Amino acid sequence: MKTVRDLSAGGVVYRRRDGQVDVVLVGRRQPPRWSLPKGTPRRSESLEEAALREVREETGIEARLVAPLLDIEYWFTLAGIRHAKTVRFYLMEAIGGDTARHDHEYDLSEWFPLAEAKRILSYRNEQKVLECAESTLEQQRIERAG
Repeated sequence: MKTVRDLSAGGVVYRRRDGQVDVVLVGRRQPPRWSLPKGTPRRSESLEEAALREVREETGIEARLVAPLLDIEYWFTLAGIRHAKTVRFYLMEAIGGDTARHDHEYDLSEWFPLAEAKRILSYRNEQKVLECAESTLEQQRIERAG
């Protein structure tokens, strides 16, 4: 079976509200599935640019890059071709937009408290990305307070 390598970029978009951190997830109704927004860079587009664009398209939220998080890797087969996919994730702060303006790649785009988002994410490797985001946000909070 032929194998190809794919590289994508995505984001953990957060907002602070009433003393808590919320993150935006994208989802499908059938089968029920929640994930982080991500996608493939266009020709001559950097991973950072792709991540911001994919977040905007899939969630309806405008964001700014805060920090790189981590890469995840997974395999899947499509049309008889095996794909080895790497996705680079970035922490992003929401600066505008509305989840009602998400594109039709996903059925849903919704905000969740961080703890709930970790619980409902469908993929363990994306839960690890949220754990990394949570740790990064906590470190930033400590540095601001210190």
